Amino acid sequence: MFIETIKRPELLEAIIHSIDEAIHVVDASGITIFYNDRAAQNDGISIHDALGKHVLDIFPSLNKENSTLLKVIESGQPIYQQHQSFTNIRGKLIDTVNTTVPIYSGTKLIGAVEIAKDLSTVKQLSQKLIDLQSSVVSQQKPSLTTGATYTWDDLITQDAQMLKLIERAKKAAATSSPIMVYGETGTGKELVVHSIHQSSKRAKESLIAQNCASLPSTLLESMLFGTKKGSYTGAVDRAGLIELAHGGTLFLDELNTMPLDFQSKLLRVLEDGVIRRLGGSQSYQTDVRFVVALNEHPHVCMEKGILRRDLYYRLNVCLLEIPPLRERKADIPLLMEHFRKKYNYTFQKLVTQIDEDVLELSSRYYWPGNVRELEHVVEYAMMMTEGDAIHLDHLPAYLKQELMNHSSVKREQPERKRSLRKTLEETERTLIKEAIQEAKGNVLQAAKRLEIPRQTLQYKLQKLHITYEEGRT
Repeated sequence: MFIETIKRPELLEAIIHSIDEAIHVVDASGITIFYNDRAAQNDGISIHDALGKHVLDIFPSLNKENSTLLKVIESGQPIYQQHQSFTNIRGKLIDTVNTTVPIYSGTKLIGAVEIAKDLSTVKQLSQKLIDLQSSVVSQQKPSLTTGATYTWDDLITQDAQMLKLIERAKKAAATSSPIMVYGETGTGKELVVHSIHQSSKRAKESLIAQNCASLPSTLLESMLFGTKKGSYTGAVDRAGLIELAHGGTLFLDELNTMPLDFQSKLLRVLEDGVIRRLGGSQSYQTDVRFVVALNEHPHVCMEKGILRRDLYYRLNVCLLEIPPLRERKADIPLLMEHFRKKYNYTFQKLVTQIDEDVLELSSRYYWPGNVRELEHVVEYAMMMTEGDAIHLDHLPAYLKQELMNHSSVKREQPERKRSLRKTLEETERTLIKEAIQEAKGNVLQAAKRLEIPRQTLQYKLQKLHITYEEGRT
């Protein structure tokens, strides 16, 4: 009934004007034919001033080369997730992420539409966070308190592979060289990084951490490099995270999500330690130890094109690969006991044991969320128990279902002796050995035969413990 009382075009226009994204539509000649309220707010002009006018008349600072709308009209190809930072006519700095796509009628291009998400508020909040962090760090400088809270004692393990990694990490911590940490989500990368800082010569200085995920390069630049007063309306002199970490450690988590255009800027800082605040002309010499973490293997990231090779080779002085929990099953009872004690204290309970059937079934679970998932399972079980022991009934429903399914498959297929992972690993080992034999020990030629990059083959040789001599036999 409501739809009938309002014409559909009017309803559609009302909806488009009410959404939080800026929408700008032009025809094939670049003339604005639609411009919503959010776009007008961002650009600081009225809808009336924009409609019927060419893009370059509305925005004199633009030209055919840097206008995404005109680029799309000319090329007929969409532009996705383009970061843009500009000062509107009212002097307000606007940061947006734009997606611009062509509009076709059949095969004829008739215009283009640009949808922009305003990140200005997010940026302002982030800069306030930097100010707060800066003041906290400056207040804490005289004390021994830094951003690191974990030590090697917090890494609970009896796994030989994990113990070997800790020994390598301790040796690397004694230097100031960059360190790259790889591990699946929840494996404990942050614990390793904190421990490295705590056992280094920089332990009395600050550990500054920044997660790179989902942050555009314009926001990362101001956060890491700082800003200069007057660089844009409302800008003040503000130290970036690299300056705050001077003398200490800067931890960049999920480096594989950092925009490629910013990776080149980071590379320059790694080479000489010199930074320049956004909008400033003065350079600062910094002394910072860089530690980065990835939740995808760096070789995979390079193959995907999301990690620059030159940045990888600059950072990869020491690569620490944290094994997933499913490859260190002996640690599961140890970790469950550790978390039992932790949540006894947190929840003020007196749970003294974990049933053997809980431990046995937990050892058969895949643990895709690794140690973090295991901790949450124990935390939930500790919430549910009212006695002195954790039973199967106290486990989360999804975990019990997964374990029941696993047991059912095992009963139905008793003849299956090897896991899929082991089978694939043995097949991969055989193919690699054959390729090296055929290439007479030449790794480059073997990689070409296998149709994989040379770096990937070297990684697999190391992972599968295949020596060049073994491949030649």
